[in-house]
Amino acid sequence: MEDESAARQIDAIIRMHNDDWRGATLSHLRTVIKQADPAVIEEVKWKKPSRPEGVPVWSHEGNICIADLLKNAVRLTFPKGAQMTDPHKLFNTRLDSKAVRAIDFREGEIINEAALQALILEAVELNTSKAR
Repeated sequence: MEDESAARQIDAIIRMHNDDWRGATLSHLRTVIKQADPAVIEEVKWKKPSRPEGVPVWSHEGNICIADLLKNAVRLTFPKGAQMTDPHKLFNTRLDSKAVRAIDFREGEIINEAALQALILEAVELNTSKAR
Protein backbone atom coordinates (compact mmCIF):
# COMPACT_ATOMS: atom_id res chain seq x y z
CA MET A 1 0.00 0.00 0.00
CA GLU A 2 2.75 2.44 0.97
CA ASP A 3 4.77 1.50 -2.14
CA GLU A 4 1.69 2.24 -4.25
CA SER A 5 1.41 5.64 -2.62
CA ALA A 6 5.07 6.39 -3.38
CA ALA A 7 4.52 5.30 -6.99
CA ARG A 8 1.60 7.73 -7.25
CA GLN A 9 3.72 10.49 -5.72
CA ILE A 10 6.49 9.87 -8.27
CA ASP A 11 3.85 9.88 -11.03
CA ALA A 12 2.78 13.31 -9.74
CA ILE A 13 6.38 14.59 -9.71
CA ILE A 14 6.76 13.46 -13.33
CA ARG A 15 3.47 15.18 -14.25
CA MET A 16 4.71 18.40 -12.64
CA HIS A 17 7.42 18.47 -15.30
CA ASN A 18 5.43 17.21 -18.30
CA ASP A 19 5.86 20.57 -19.98
CA ASP A 20 9.60 20.08 -20.40
CA TRP A 21 12.12 17.34 -21.12
CA ARG A 22 12.88 16.66 -17.44
CA GLY A 23 9.58 14.85 -16.81
CA ALA A 24 10.15 12.52 -19.76
CA THR A 25 13.75 11.92 -18.68
CA LEU A 26 12.75 11.10 -15.10
CA SER A 27 10.06 8.74 -16.40
CA HIS A 28 12.60 7.01 -18.66
CA LEU A 29 15.16 6.69 -15.83
CA ARG A 30 12.47 5.25 -13.56
CA THR A 31 11.68 2.58 -16.16
CA VAL A 32 15.36 1.67 -16.55
CA ILE A 33 15.80 1.40 -12.77
CA LYS A 34 12.72 -0.82 -12.36
CA GLN A 35 13.80 -3.05 -15.26
CA ALA A 36 17.26 -3.48 -13.74
CA ASP A 37 15.88 -4.48 -10.33
CA PRO A 38 12.25 -5.61 -10.31
CA ALA A 39 12.46 -5.85 -6.48
CA VAL A 40 13.31 -2.16 -6.14
CA ILE A 41 11.20 -0.14 -3.73
CA GLU A 42 10.08 3.32 -4.75
CA GLU A 43 9.95 5.95 -2.04
CA VAL A 44 9.52 9.69 -1.77
CA LYS A 45 11.63 11.32 0.94
CA TRP A 46 12.78 14.69 2.19
CA LYS A 47 9.63 16.74 1.79
CA LYS A 48 10.23 20.33 2.89
CA PRO A 49 8.76 23.77 2.17
CA SER A 50 11.14 24.38 -0.73
CA ARG A 51 10.28 20.96 -2.21
CA PRO A 52 6.86 19.90 -0.88
CA GLU A 53 6.56 17.07 -3.42
CA GLY A 54 9.68 15.38 -2.01
CA VAL A 55 12.45 13.52 -3.79
CA PRO A 56 12.11 10.19 -5.65
CA VAL A 57 14.29 7.46 -4.13
CA TRP A 58 14.79 3.87 -5.22
CA SER A 59 15.98 1.40 -2.62
CA HIS A 60 16.77 -2.27 -2.10
CA GLU A 61 18.00 -2.97 1.44
CA GLY A 62 19.24 0.63 1.45
CA ASN A 63 19.14 3.54 -0.97
CA ILE A 64 20.27 2.73 -4.51
CA CYS A 65 19.77 6.12 -6.14
CA ILE A 66 18.04 9.44 -5.61
CA ALA A 67 16.58 11.64 -8.36
CA ASP A 68 16.77 15.42 -8.42
CA LEU A 69 15.24 17.58 -11.09
CA LEU A 70 17.64 20.48 -11.53
CA LYS A 71 17.28 23.48 -13.82
CA ASN A 72 19.46 22.00 -16.58
CA ALA A 73 19.66 18.31 -15.67
CA VAL A 74 18.00 15.32 -14.09
CA ARG A 75 20.50 14.01 -11.54
CA LEU A 76 20.71 10.46 -10.24
CA THR A 77 22.82 10.35 -7.09
CA PHE A 78 24.21 7.03 -5.86
CA PRO A 79 24.89 7.21 -2.09
CA LYS A 80 27.57 4.50 -2.33
CA GLY A 81 28.88 5.66 -5.70
CA ALA A 82 32.47 6.15 -4.53
CA GLN A 83 32.59 2.40 -3.82
CA MET A 84 31.35 1.50 -7.30
CA THR A 85 33.46 0.63 -10.35
CA ASP A 86 31.54 2.56 -13.08
CA PRO A 87 33.33 0.86 -16.02
CA HIS A 88 31.35 2.92 -18.58
CA LYS A 89 32.23 6.22 -16.87
CA LEU A 90 28.62 7.33 -16.41
CA PHE A 91 29.35 9.30 -13.25
CA ASN A 92 29.94 12.90 -14.30
CA THR A 93 29.39 14.93 -11.13
CA ARG A 94 30.14 14.75 -7.39
CA LEU A 95 33.39 13.05 -8.41
CA ASP A 96 35.35 14.54 -5.49
CA SER A 97 32.96 13.22 -2.84
CA LYS A 98 34.30 10.54 -0.52
CA ALA A 99 30.92 8.74 -0.58
CA VAL A 100 28.49 9.64 -3.36
CA ARG A 101 28.71 9.86 -7.13
CA ALA A 102 26.08 11.22 -9.48
CA ILE A 103 25.06 11.34 -13.11
CA ASP A 104 23.60 14.49 -14.64
CA PHE A 105 21.39 13.68 -17.62
CA ARG A 106 20.94 16.73 -19.85
CA GLU A 107 18.36 17.53 -22.49
CA GLY A 108 18.75 15.47 -25.64
CA GLU A 109 21.38 13.09 -24.24
CA ILE A 110 21.05 9.41 -25.06
CA ILE A 111 20.86 7.26 -21.92
CA ASN A 112 23.13 4.22 -21.99
CA GLU A 113 20.48 1.93 -20.50
CA ALA A 114 22.65 -1.19 -20.27
CA ALA A 115 25.44 0.67 -18.46
CA LEU A 116 22.96 2.37 -16.11
CA GLN A 117 21.31 -0.96 -15.33
CA ALA A 118 24.74 -2.42 -14.53
CA LEU A 119 25.30 0.46 -12.06
CA ILE A 120 21.90 -0.15 -10.48
CA LEU A 121 22.73 -3.84 -10.02
CA GLU A 122 26.13 -2.97 -8.55
CA ALA A 123 24.45 -0.62 -6.06
CA VAL A 124 22.02 -3.40 -5.11
CA GLU A 125 24.97 -5.76 -4.64
CA LEU A 126 26.67 -3.24 -2.34
CA ASN A 127 23.49 -3.03 -0.26
CA THR A 128 22.82 -6.74 -0.07
CA SER A 129 26.31 -8.23 0.15
CA LYS A 130 27.34 -9.10 3.70
CA ALA A 131 30.99 -9.41 2.62
CA ARG A 132 31.30 -5.70 1.80
